[in-house]
Amino acid sequence: MVLRYRPIDCSIARSLSLLGERWTILVLREAFSGVRRFDDIQQNTGAPRQVLSARLAHLVEQDVLRRVPYQEPGQRQRYEYRLTEKGLDLYPVLVGLLEWGDKYLADESGPSVALTHKACGSPVRVTMMCADGHEVAGARDVRAIPAQRRASTRR
Repeated sequence: MVLRYRPIDCSIARSLSLLGERWTILVLREAFSGVRRFDDIQQNTGAPRQVLSARLAHLVEQDVLRRVPYQEPGQRQRYEYRLTEKGLDLYPVLVGLLEWGDKYLADESGPSVALTHKACGSPVRVTMMCADGHEVAGARDVRAIPAQRRASTRR
């Protein structure tokens, strides 16, 4: 049985409507690297200022980032952008993109960054597991079935 997705019901499509743009992913990369200030994000990503401003506003509106005021001595108040819980939950997505890019798109000199576990120094990788704790190797080990859906409360 092939499960057919309706665009309106697809969580992948909804996620891409929020994240499926280059600058958005690069903003998240910077946030996970601890970069919080507009000018630093702009410098590290190369995003045009207007584009970056729009992406940050959208991520704040969607509760992926939150704005936190700060003020340098003698300067006007500005804002830092910090990950929310919703934003932090995107980390495995970014690590998965990094792994895939390292495997298929890295140049001849190899990956530019390695992620390691702070506690032991071992490489970090994304894994899939079922609810019973079994590691899932890939798509061939998964079956898509219709989910139990709640009744809509919209009118």
